[in-house]
This record gives sequence, structure tokens and C-alpha cells, in this order.
Amino acid sequence: MSTQDDTSAVAASGPGRFKPHQLAIVLGIGIALFTVMSGIIPLITDWHNDNAIHREVFVNIPGPIKIAFYTVIPVLLVWGAFQFANRMKNWERGAPAKRRTTPKNAKKRAEDYRAGVYMQTLLRDSAAGLMHSMIYFGFLVLMGVTTILEIDHQLPEELKFLHGRTYQAYAFVGDAAGLVFTVGVIWAIVRRYIQRPYRIRIKSKADHVLALGSLLGIGITGFAAEMYRIAVGTASGEDMSWERYSFIGYPLSQLVDGVDLDRLELIHQISWGLHVGFFVLFLAILPMTMLRHMFTSPLNMYLRDKDRPKGAMKPMPNLMETELESFGASVVEDFTWKQLLDTDACTMCGRCTSVCPAHATGKPLDPREIVLKTGEVMAATGNPQVSPPLATDAEITIGANSLFERITPDEIWACTSCKACDEICPVNIEILDKILDMRRYLSLMESNFPNELGNAYRAMENQGNPWGMNQGERGDWADDLDLENGQTVSVVDPGEPFEAEYLYWVGCAGSFDDKNKKVTQAMAKLLSRAGIDVAVLGPSEMCTGDSARRSGNEYLFQMLAMPNIEMLDGMGVKKIITQCPHCFNTLMNEYPQLGGNYEVVHHTQLLESLIEAGRLDVSQATLEERITYHDSCYLGRHNDVYVAPRKVVGSIKGIEIVEMQRNGTTGMCCGAGGARMWMEEDIGVKVNDERALEALSTGASRVATACPFCYIMLDDGVKAAGVEEDDVKVADLAIHLLDAIENGEAQMALPDAHLNSPLETPLRVPGFSGGAGTATLEPTTESEVVTETHEISGDDSDDLKLLVGIGPAIEEILNNGGIRTFRQVANASVETLQDLLPDLHDGRVEREDWVGQAREMVEAIRRGEDPASVARDDQAT
Repeated sequence: MSTQDDTSAVAASGPGRFKPHQLAIVLGIGIALFTVMSGIIPLITDWHNDNAIHREVFVNIPGPIKIAFYTVIPVLLVWGAFQFANRMKNWERGAPAKRRTTPKNAKKRAEDYRAGVYMQTLLRDSAAGLMHSMIYFGFLVLMGVTTILEIDHQLPEELKFLHGRTYQAYAFVGDAAGLVFTVGVIWAIVRRYIQRPYRIRIKSKADHVLALGSLLGIGITGFAAEMYRIAVGTASGEDMSWERYSFIGYPLSQLVDGVDLDRLELIHQISWGLHVGFFVLFLAILPMTMLRHMFTSPLNMYLRDKDRPKGAMKPMPNLMETELESFGASVVEDFTWKQLLDTDACTMCGRCTSVCPAHATGKPLDPREIVLKTGEVMAATGNPQVSPPLATDAEITIGANSLFERITPDEIWACTSCKACDEICPVNIEILDKILDMRRYLSLMESNFPNELGNAYRAMENQGNPWGMNQGERGDWADDLDLENGQTVSVVDPGEPFEAEYLYWVGCAGSFDDKNKKVTQAMAKLLSRAGIDVAVLGPSEMCTGDSARRSGNEYLFQMLAMPNIEMLDGMGVKKIITQCPHCFNTLMNEYPQLGGNYEVVHHTQLLESLIEAGRLDVSQATLEERITYHDSCYLGRHNDVYVAPRKVVGSIKGIEIVEMQRNGTTGMCCGAGGARMWMEEDIGVKVNDERALEALSTGASRVATACPFCYIMLDDGVKAAGVEEDDVKVADLAIHLLDAIENGEAQMALPDAHLNSPLETPLRVPGFSGGAGTATLEPTTESEVVTETHEISGDDSDDLKLLVGIGPAIEEILNNGGIRTFRQVANASVETLQDLLPDLHDGRVEREDWVGQAREMVEAIRRGEDPASVARDDQAT
């Protein structure tokens, strides 16, 4: 089944037209002919290099062996080309995919290709990336060294260049590359068979023995052949000292000084033969084992860019009008040719396995297995059959081209659609698309989905929301909501012209879930404070259909999306605010597939811009707590929004931000994506419980989310761990920000609020201007001191020596810099205080927490207590 129209795709190549697999055959035959000619031409020309410092090709190698070399290698090249062509025939079984290179995407394609071949994607895992880079770049340089030697071999005497200093530099580079390559291979063997990380250990097969064995053999026998070649020259009476730049082969050759010449020649011939033999083995297994990724992975990386946004699913035609008889993917031919190429591009590294939240918590899903099992079915049903992507157990049999011969529905439904597998894949394999395509088949064609998901379907179909709540209650969250200056929430009717700047798309969770109603209310208050003109749809708003689409029910998605688009377009809505990343992703990335095009902003992005523009005043926002932020998958990996939420949290004074171990692009899912919110989780550990424990391990007293599903799941997980809200508060970022603003305003409202408030006039110190934490260099005189809303006299000074680490000398330095009170220390940044001190005292400011101590002193004064009573470590004495 194809849902795209691209006659340029591979699958569209008709009879008589040149097909991609034929290109592999042409290239293979061309390279083989070139190899044969490179052996014949020197026999005819008989050109030699007379320079004393040069390397003779095939020195000490008998003629019959040369003939065998120039016969076997070309035959293998042609054989390998046909084997690759057979694999490419399998890709051609796939449906069309729009992956043309155009002037518009050519630059992006080049960037993606370069990132792959330069190992940038592999180096996300520094150890594995470095190891692979050593093998990859070492091998490439060695291939270059061999090619250069052959080019020099073909040239007439006057054009030969590989002699003298040039040859010595060449020899040095060759030995260096060989050393890097061989060490890399040994490292790979140690990693796979001694260190044995989980993701590698569970998928080590005979393929890896063959691949690593052939590569190690090439490296070791290459040095052996060089060693004995030099030794033969020395034993023949030649001065081979010029070979000292072969810094591996030359020292090794000295180990066999004095050995009989005949024996050295024989050993050299054997080592050379073994070197060629390992290369022959490498060529033979190249198209049949995972080594094929040397060609397929760069191709896959080049084709990464596609014609839809990162967070959008593949489009489908209007299901109420289409004549298609099958939907989704159930057989190999239902996937696109690019999805089938993925299976041969996979390196089987298991990085996707290592980050999958379902796999990590004991579910049946392993993303790598989805790719490999698809490849197994494709290989077994090809014409002709080819080897599977990776060797399989003998008892596994495949009798048809059905994907479900190897993949179970339980694997498909365990996915949270978090996209962690796609994000971490170093060769850009699109795993999530395959899972979602198979979900479409299971849901639309077989109604094979979890029972509880059926309840959500019925609720979305009948009530317009998965909660099954009355649509008339969508606006109840606004009842008795106290906004700035007596404002009220504006609810617009679809029949009325839309005059507000933004439509606030509250979403189902924000309208019906008790936790998330508080998020909606907090956001309404923040928007009111910022003077943003918004309106809501209230009862007219329906579910965007994200859960329906991610669970494969495209029919229900379109049934929800099309009326929404018709309504929004009819009202003239242009700008939409969402607090749900799932709504955000659907409205921004997927509604355009159905004709709905809007400017959509997530509430964290809007808050960030309002704070930066000064429209939302956070100057008093204060929370003396530790907070950790949980990345929403649909905000982060699906739409690359990572910085905005962190900037909003970072705008709160007094807050200590700590990241969880898995954060940003590697953040762990809450477990609710991909419609998992509506399914029971009865296998293994609950994903949200696992993530909640990671959040609690940071010691944070607050956990910030930016998604209603994440809020629900993490709050439930924290409570399941036995931690109550009084100890750790899980809430949306908007709630935390509003708490901070209201907390700061409450402190300002106290009778002696000036003791706790930030300076009304920015702190100024000699040589600097600007507020605390934002000092900028400015010429001043030493007579300039801190200015406040009241005059400071000597009597206003506090005894700063009560603070641990401040003695008479440091107190005098601070006083000269204009800092004389506890409040000034409390409101200064660490950097500002350090700027006043000699360098040798810089570390004391943070180590002894002068700012924190000063705040305790200020609080004691506010309570009417003697600040000396709260001095730490008997500093007061």
C-alpha cells in the first residue's frame, strides 16, 4: 500500500528503465575491469622507478601468484556487485518515497552525509565512536596508500613520484594508519568479547567473528608482509636504512636479522599471501554480512532529509474518499524503499536498544529487533533470497512476506513513540515510522489493539476527547478565575470573527484533568500579567487527534482534525498557543497535511519570549529550592525545543537547577506517548515509575514538566515511590513560575519587605555597572559606592564578620566596594562578590556560601532576632 505519489521513486521504475540495482552491477564490472587492466598494462609498458629510495610492487612475488591476484580479485568484485544488486532488488520492492535531491535540499543532504562519514554521529558515544573512527579512518587511509602505490606503478618513469622523501612520508603515513586501524580492531574485539556491554552482548553473532577476524588479519599480516619485505632487502645486501620511516615494519625487520635469505623470502611470500587472503575474505563477506554498512550507511545518511517535519507522521489520503483497500504496513512491500534500505544500513550497534524506555523496563519491544526482523522477512522472501541483515538462529523460519511472521503486536503496542531510537541512531534509521505504519495496519485493518484503547477511541469519537467528559465542561476551569485587573477569560464562538491575537488551545488534559486544570489557570494568569490578548474555544474545542493517529487510527484522527481545521480557518485564526506538546506537534506539523496552516507556539516558548521582552515581570520571582526539568519527548526530540523551558526556569531567583542523568536529546520518556496514556502497563516496571525515581535521585524539591501527560505520569510515579507533594512538588513549568512570582510578591508585601527584596537601584561596584549577576565593565572611581532607595551611613552597616570566611581585612575590602549590609551580600551574585576580592579569595565566596549565610541573617532580622544567633560555626565569637 502506498500513501504517497512520487513517480520518481525507486519502485516506480518500469520495465525497460534503468534500475538502481543495475548501477551496482555496472560499477562492479567497471572496477573489476580497471583492476585487470592495472595488472596487464605494466607488463606491456615495463616502466620502472630507478630511484634508490622507492618501493617495488610485487617484490619477491612469483609471476603465477601475480596472475592469480589479478584474476581472483576482479572475479570477487563482480560477484560482490551481483550480491549487492540482489539486495538492492529487495529495496525496489518498496513503495515510493520522496527522497529526490533538489537544489533546495542538496546542502542539507551534503551536511547529513558529511556528519556521518566524519563520524560525528558515532562520536555521541565517545568511546565507541573513537574506536569505530580508528577502524574507519585507518582503513580509508590504507586503501588510499594502496591506491597511490598502484597509481605510481602505472606511470612512466618521468612521472613516477613515489620515491625519495615523498616515499618516506608515504611509508610513515601508511604505518601510522595501519597502527591506528589495528589498534581500533583490537579495541573492538575487547569491547565485544571481554567488556561486553549489554547492547552488544545480546546480539553478538558469527558475522562479527568473521568481520573482526578478517580486519584484524588484514592489519597484522600487512605489518608482517612489510617486516619481511624489508628483511629480505637487508639480507640481500641492500642498505634498507631509508625504510626507517616505516616505524613499525623497519624495527620489526631487525628482529630477524641473520635469518637465511631463502627462509625470509618464503616467509615474506606466505605473509603477503595471507594478507591478500584476508582481503579476499573481506571482499567475499562484504555483501553478505554487516560489513555492507560501509556502503549502505553513508547512503542512508545522505537520504536523511525528508519532505515532512521531524515530528510528523507519514501523510495518508482522505480515508473517506480514497479507493485504497489496505492501510498501514503488514507486508514488506507496504514499506517504502527507504524503509527497506534502513534494514541493510543498520550497523546492529544497539544504541536504539540502550535508550528505549520500553525495553529498559522489561517490555517486549527492542527497536533494533524491529529493523532486523523486517530485514529478515525481506531477505527470506526476496527473488533471489539473500542473507539476513544479521545471522539468525536455525529454528527461525519465514514462510511469507508478512512482517508479522517475525514481529508481534505486543512489540508494536509497547512503543511510547518517544523517538529516542531515531534520535540516537548514528546512521539515521527511521525506526518509529515502521512501528507507526504497522500500528496503522493493526488498528485500521484488523482492529487488533489493546481493549482499553478502544475506550479512548469511543470517547474521542462520541465526546470529542479521550477522557470521555462532557464537552460543555471544557471551559469550567475558568470559573471564578481571578485574573489581573478583573479580567475574564474570553470564550469565542466559532461563528464569531476571531479578533484576539492568539487562540489559546487548552487541550483535553488542560480542560478535564484536575491536575492540568491548574496548569491552564496558571498560564491564564501569566498571560494576563503579560497583557497578552488571547481567547479560548471552550466547548467548541475538540481533541486534535494525536492519540488516535499515534495508535494507528488514522480514520478517527481525520474525523477530529478536519472539523477543527474547518473551524479554525473559518474563524481566521492565525496564531495558536498550546500547553500540550502533543497538540503543539499535531497543530504545527500534521494539520498542514490536511490544509491547516497556523503559527503555533508552545507555552514554554511564549513564556521565554515574554520574559526576555520584559512583558512578563519576573524581577521578584523567587524560590529557594532545587528543581529538575523533565524533557517532554514531543517538545524535545520531536520538535527540538530544549532551551526555552530551561530559560524560563532559569529566570527564577534563588532556584538551584539540577539535570537528571538522562536529559535533553537523551531524556527518558514518561511512558504516556504514542497513546500509551490510555493503555494499561502490566509488563515489567512502569516507565513513569522508573523516570520518577531518576527525578527523585537528584534531590530536587520540585520537578518541572512542560506536558500534561508528563505531569500526570511523573506525579503518579513520585507518589508511587512514597513521596508526597509536601516533600517534592511535581508540576508544569507555568505553575512553578507563577509560584515564584507570587512568592516574591508576598515577600515584598511584608512590612519589612525591603530586607528581602532585590535592590531597587542596581548594585554598582568600582569598575562595573549593572545589576547583581549582570555586571558590565564601566569606568568608575573608588568613591562610587552602592546606591539604594535610602542613604547609607556608617550606622547602617552590618557586622559582615558574622559571615563564615569574612574577617576584618575582607570586610574592609567589601565596605570599600560599597557592600556594607547583609542584604547587599544576599542580593549580590557570586561573580560580583568575587570581582571585589583578590583572586586568592575567589573560591571562598561559593565554598562558604556567603550569599546563603547573608540571607539567613536577613531572615533573622526580619523575625526581630539578633543575626548573631544564626551565625554558622561560632563565627560570631
